[in-house]
Amino acid sequence: MSPTGSTHTIEPRYSRTWLLVAATRPDTFDRLAASKADEVVLDVEDAVDPTRKDSARADVVEWLRAGGRAWVRINDRESPHWQADVDQLRGVPGLKGVMLAKAESGRQVEDTYTALGSELPVLALVESALGIEDARDIATARGAFRLAFGSGDYRRDTGASADDIAMAYPRSRLVTASRIGGLPGPIDGPTVGGSLPTLRENSHMAVSLGLMGKLCLDAEQAPVINEVMSPTGTDFSWALGVLRDFEESGGVVRDGSDLPRIGRARRIKELAEAFAVAPA
Repeated sequence: MSPTGSTHTIEPRYSRTWLLVAATRPDTFDRLAASKADEVVLDVEDAVDPTRKDSARADVVEWLRAGGRAWVRINDRESPHWQADVDQLRGVPGLKGVMLAKAESGRQVEDTYTALGSELPVLALVESALGIEDARDIATARGAFRLAFGSGDYRRDTGASADDIAMAYPRSRLVTASRIGGLPGPIDGPTVGGSLPTLRENSHMAVSLGLMGKLCLDAEQAPVINEVMSPTGTDFSWALGVLRDFEESGGVVRDGSDLPRIGRARRIKELAEAFAVAPA
């Protein structure tokens, strides 16, 4: 896998790295918005003490109105802070969309989408056993844009470990629900800690399960995630060869193995073009 240049703008449906930034640190907004992360998510939920919600939200709105562009992680639908979040963010220029914390139903996504003017995409952060089991309802809700995995809260809710085998089920549920809902691949939870080899291993595991992005808490993680979650030039060349052979054969499917191979080639081509990857 290979990183892309920082000058290439990635459409959010393809975005790999979603950097969570505490809304209590407006002094970092400009610097982190210029990082290698595909998307910056200003967090007014988990990263902000209830006594500081109003001031943190006001700082986010001020930065967006001054020309900043970012997503905002808002409080969950059942929180007393949700209404203020959607009221004050509605119509704010520079707001790319919201990440809805603790999503557990399609209704919560639709309420959020409607409250923001039925225009902005809602990225549903699924963080509980109920949310994982109702992932299809969430993914098919009006306004749902992508699903993300709140792995830390999910583990706290269920008592599951962070082992790959324990995390395979919830991740796969989100992948399947996203496919049913016609959404891009979901976004994996963050890798906590500074070990880049561990981050690389976790990112490879996420890709193998069908996830297409990853939350992160440190901008230094972005290059590794972007590299692992992008096709290489060799991948792109293989995909172009498969698609060329298929076209030259008149689009004839010779056997059952052709369909998954062609489907994979089309996905690689789409991603390679999105990330400006050149064929090897």
